[in-house]
Amino acid sequence: MYPSYDVIVIGGGHAGCEAAHAAATLGSSVLLVTMNMQTIAQMSCNPAMGGVAKGQIVREIDALGGMSGIVTDKSMIQFRMLNRSKGPAMWSPRAQSDRMVFAQEWRDTLEANLNVDIWQEMATEIVMEGDKITGVKTSLGVVFNTKSVVLTNGTFLNGLIHIGEKQFGGGRSGEHAAKGLTEQLVGLGFEAGRMKTGTPPRVDGRSLNWEKMQEQAGDENPEKFSYSDTTTTLTKQRSCFITYTSNAVHDVLKTGFDRSPMFNGRIQGLGPRYCPSIEDKINRFAERDRHQIFVEPEGWNTCEMYINGFSTSLPEDVQFKALQKIEGFENAKMFRPGYAIEYDFFPPTQLKSTLETKLVENLYFAGQINGTTGYEEAASQGLMAGINAHNKIKEKEAFILKRSEAYIGVLIDDLINKGTEEPYRMFTSRAEYRILLRQDNADIRLTKLGYDLGLAAEERFTAVEKKKKQIDHVVETLRETSIKVNTANPLLNEKGLQPLSQGIKATQFIKRPHVGMDLTMEANPSLKEAFDGFGEKALEEAEILLKYENYIEKEQKLAEKLTTLENYKIPEGFNFKSITALSSESREKMTKIAPLTLGQASRISGVTPADITILMVYLDKQKV
Repeated sequence: MYPSYDVIVIGGGHAGCEAAHAAATLGSSVLLVTMNMQTIAQMSCNPAMGGVAKGQIVREIDALGGMSGIVTDKSMIQFRMLNRSKGPAMWSPRAQSDRMVFAQEWRDTLEANLNVDIWQEMATEIVMEGDKITGVKTSLGVVFNTKSVVLTNGTFLNGLIHIGEKQFGGGRSGEHAAKGLTEQLVGLGFEAGRMKTGTPPRVDGRSLNWEKMQEQAGDENPEKFSYSDTTTTLTKQRSCFITYTSNAVHDVLKTGFDRSPMFNGRIQGLGPRYCPSIEDKINRFAERDRHQIFVEPEGWNTCEMYINGFSTSLPEDVQFKALQKIEGFENAKMFRPGYAIEYDFFPPTQLKSTLETKLVENLYFAGQINGTTGYEEAASQGLMAGINAHNKIKEKEAFILKRSEAYIGVLIDDLINKGTEEPYRMFTSRAEYRILLRQDNADIRLTKLGYDLGLAAEERFTAVEKKKKQIDHVVETLRETSIKVNTANPLLNEKGLQPLSQGIKATQFIKRPHVGMDLTMEANPSLKEAFDGFGEKALEEAEILLKYENYIEKEQKLAEKLTTLENYKIPEGFNFKSITALSSESREKMTKIAPLTLGQASRISGVTPADITILMVYLDKQKV
């Protein structure tokens, strides 16, 4: 009666949507099982995509052929490039989205993919024969046969919502928790844990005094996320606003601490260190008399506002009183209070680098089930799990990104080798190759890989090849072109910059402080003609490559050096305990993680360089 599928994706959040779309686009028949079709791709927390390091991830997803960048472009109401005052490795795109449009665009995308079917119900059990998956069972007892399963359950696995002393089951406000899967997986031998996250109250923008707040407009010349020509930049934007808490706000919040689930021990799960609740902030940073609050609109036409920076699980009456003490919030009306949510996760050291579980063949985990936090981190894992689920059942090669290739590679490598004891969030500081992994060059790094997979369209690949040729031409032309004193110095003097004492090559000129491509072309007008018709991004990329040439070369050499370890394979099922020369800690940890390369083994916490040398010598002897 019911059809069979190549891949079943459980959960319709950001990870689930990317997993379903990727596997289906590659040619697998896909069933997306979700408890509520009306909340597919729901932005459960803040209505925004991107940010520091997260924006780079969205661009990487887009470059590979995923949809998060395109959906964000179609639903954004504001765009900002963060950290423009810093070096390009730190530039990070961020967009405010219309929450409802974002979800609708994702649903439209999935429904337009003829290889995707959707079933609205709770998945309660994975059906197995031996240690292999054969299907998924739902709460109604319906069984769908499948070759592989991707679990993207978000915060729904035994989710428990806390508001003050009240607690009730739920995976999100107004939605039921998912039951059954955790218990089954633990019974199969998986290790499970509990984590916590939270969300702030939503307020009525009509009740706020905007004149008392600082306006935060979008960029004057906004960009977009996707490298595709299918989306366009914004012509109008909605502003966000900034205000602050005060000692008066903190005093009111403290009156609820005795009823706070975070302080009285009712919440057992660990929360995100880098996105703490307001009560956690005023407790941990008692010396501060104020904390920044961002007031973010939920869409183009709604008065609902997201109060970023005021995440809380305090009693609703305390939340309301404290809100009205904030500057501009004196007459605030609350749509709903903030809350904390506890949920089950599975330590990601139980996964292979493809996100397939080590215990059960053809079972993949993606998103918050792996201990991560954030839409972007979840979406990237969903994309990779969807690709690898398809490739595995079609007997194709596993798709794995190196740490030197993408932030996505850093994310997955961190998770499977180091695990996480708190919700994992991506930062630029986690990437040792962040000068190589910039947001501006994600298409150059990854589009060919996506095209070879069959995920990125041919026009994407053609556009990237054209951009690369333009960049190469710009760099080569600047190397051959000179800048003369008589044309450059008037421009430099006008801007208060150090004048030239003699003519220099354009490549040296552009490396000077506060000198960019525009000034370089003005200093030698022949360059304007040479680069006529070239894309703005190609010119920007060439400028970055030249300005940071020495740093980029240094990182590339380091990455190439470490590639030797990455290419040094360890046989699957290798017995690390047999090497008595290794420390007992290393034997134990390598047995648990089961690294497949020396590079992966070297990044396991507690494994020393001496251990890697011993392992390499042992493996070399085995080959003889």
